[in-house]
Amino acid sequence: MSATLQPAVHLSGVDKYYGDAQVVRQLDLSVRKGEFLTLLGPSGCGKTTTLRMVAGFVKPTAGRIDIGGVDVTHTEPRHRRIGMVFQDYALFPHLTVSENIAFGLVERGARSPQIAARVSELLDLIQLPELGGRYPSQLSGGQQQRVALARAIAHPPEVLLLDEPLGALDLKMREHMQIEVRRIQQHLQLTAIYVTHDQTEAMTMSDRVAVMNAGKLEQIDTPEAIYNRPCSRYVANFIGKVNFLDGHVTSVHDRIAHIEGPAGHCLCVANGCRPGDRVTVCLRPEHLILHALTSPPEAMHHHPAQVLSSVFCGSIRQYQLRLASGQTLLSEVRAGDRAWPIGGTVLLSWEPQHAVLVPNTPIPINHGESP
Repeated sequence: MSATLQPAVHLSGVDKYYGDAQVVRQLDLSVRKGEFLTLLGPSGCGKTTTLRMVAGFVKPTAGRIDIGGVDVTHTEPRHRRIGMVFQDYALFPHLTVSENIAFGLVERGARSPQIAARVSELLDLIQLPELGGRYPSQLSGGQQQRVALARAIAHPPEVLLLDEPLGALDLKMREHMQIEVRRIQQHLQLTAIYVTHDQTEAMTMSDRVAVMNAGKLEQIDTPEAIYNRPCSRYVANFIGKVNFLDGHVTSVHDRIAHIEGPAGHCLCVANGCRPGDRVTVCLRPEHLILHALTSPPEAMHHHPAQVLSSVFCGSIRQYQLRLASGQTLLSEVRAGDRAWPIGGTVLLSWEPQHAVLVPNTPIPINHGESP
């Protein structure tokens, strides 16, 4: 494989057991050089264990891990050329900001002029050029996390690993740091693997997102593809808000599937389904279109629904709607659009291309990840 095509990190057939509990299952995963890849999933899905196996803190039960084309499955962490950023910052409280950033360089025997130049460069990069003489206790949470990031990249790593690094920050600071971490990663063209359970964080920061569940990789793709074309009910449910309509395919014409279910008749892009298949229709709230009873949509299927609630959310308004079958759906419309009164009846419809079909399977439940 050529150097340009060789992944920066590659996991092949990786398993991890803790006793009888299998927390990672036959994981195959490649991370491209310079890519920001996020491992996303709920607590217990295996994402942190996967990151710790790449770091070398945890040994896989089976399988192989390559970094830069070299098998590091049994290599100690200090020999893997990785940088690691933790949620709790892990800064040395008795060292100044500059000393924290320089720590790894000092340990590797770098010369003082090189250390000073690198520390100065990184203080500028993290936008804290005047704070080198302060101690961690004198910094805000966001500043401490930037220092932790600078320390992790002071000796340029082959791979930067980030384990829920923004989880301890408040919402405003977390949103700011998402932009900052991404800026620094792109500026240095670092290969980064990021772990989070926060879907918004994953969608905001990533080149690709790997959605995990029960130790398995459910889907890996761009944030747009994960959101708009989920491969399973689990992925659709985990990423963003979604409505589900269950049913079976009655016919397929011109790549449009006709679905019958408790909610009635609906149309979707076929996506390879055949008559008789049991399927789930996934509908994002923003794709539900509301119409007045007196203005039914032309050439589109529509369903009467009662407005149960209306919630103003700034730029959007959310409606809870109840179909004749009793099922409730969530709709999101622009706040400036027509307001629909609670208790009233509307017609709702959607464009078939916005309805995604996935297999009619239950959403798996996680039972927690072993330490």
